[in-house]
Amino acid sequence: MRTRAVVLREVSTRRPYERTAPVAVEELELGAPREGELRVRIAAASLCHSDLSVVNGDRVRPLPMALGHEAVGVVEEIGPGVHRVAPGDHVALVFVPSCGFCAACAEGRPALCARAAEANGSGGLLHGPPLLTDAAGQPVHHQLGVSAFSEYAVVAQESVVPIPADVPFTVASMFGCAVLTGAGAVVNTAALRPGQSAVVFGLGGVGLAAVLGARAAGASVRVAVDPVAGKRELALRLGATHAFTPEEAPEAVRELTGGGADVAVEAVGSPGVMAAVGRGGKAVSVGLPAPGRSLEVPALAFAGEGKSLLGSYMGDAVPRRDIPRFLGLWRSGLMPVELLHTGTVPLGGVNTALEELASGRAIRQVLAPSGMLAA
Repeated sequence: MRTRAVVLREVSTRRPYERTAPVAVEELELGAPREGELRVRIAAASLCHSDLSVVNGDRVRPLPMALGHEAVGVVEEIGPGVHRVAPGDHVALVFVPSCGFCAACAEGRPALCARAAEANGSGGLLHGPPLLTDAAGQPVHHQLGVSAFSEYAVVAQESVVPIPADVPFTVASMFGCAVLTGAGAVVNTAALRPGQSAVVFGLGGVGLAAVLGARAAGASVRVAVDPVAGKRELALRLGATHAFTPEEAPEAVRELTGGGADVAVEAVGSPGVMAAVGRGGKAVSVGLPAPGRSLEVPALAFAGEGKSLLGSYMGDAVPRRDIPRFLGLWRSGLMPVELLHTGTVPLGGVNTALEELASGRAIRQVLAPSGMLAA
């Protein structure tokens, strides 16, 4: 079948993106689901900084590539062997289609699945090569097994989690990446305990989701750090107890926490958060810096002060466990994810949306590829 999709053919650092238009909406041929795969009509797809990192070359991916990795939709067709979902089900899409059998999956860390990493790195799907081709008959790669900036997507059954049909599409679209990654970094990776203190550096969608995670986990002091005043104000609405600029943060965090936070989450690709962590605390790195950047930390911080530096990919989440869990917190009012929604734009507005994201003005913009939101 045919599908309109957002395609990146070469990386671009030239801005503004709304004028240089590094991506274009193309009509592609989409193959039928193979064994273990299903076709989803995409209702809403959120624009994430990881998408921008592919566009500007910070995340090297095989091109051309159909973009989009955070989305929600409705199952339309299933291939042989699909047993987790049925046509008509609402599903959240996740960007690590864990195989369930490798060492990482067996240890309960599906975000580090070896087979998924291989498939995602190649631009294919977990069960085979790309199913997208352009007008010239050339293959177009999938982004992280999803390629959700499209009217339709064929994905592995391991890339979807069923969700209740009454969850609004705009809300549900943010659970497969922003919420899993941000809240998961606090709840899963750092294992923050009630009464502990937390500081979050970088208040994009993932950082703000980390603030939500700290609130839900019962952190007594929840500090949000960002240079943009509007983002700091939003963090306070989401449950931060304090908000500061990066310049204000070091002294303020030490004063509020008596020397340093129990948990510091870095969500901007910056290595400078170790100084915000108190003795015995944990620094969690979530942001994706450019590949050439290096990290320097005082060696004495580890043995001498008992600090930990932890990497967190997809919030160390188990999507089939954590998406329903976080949706439950949303229903209870403890995770008002809807406040992250900056606006909804049509598929053709993606270059303007990229510029809004790159400028820092937007948190989570939602693309409406198939018209289901309007309906």
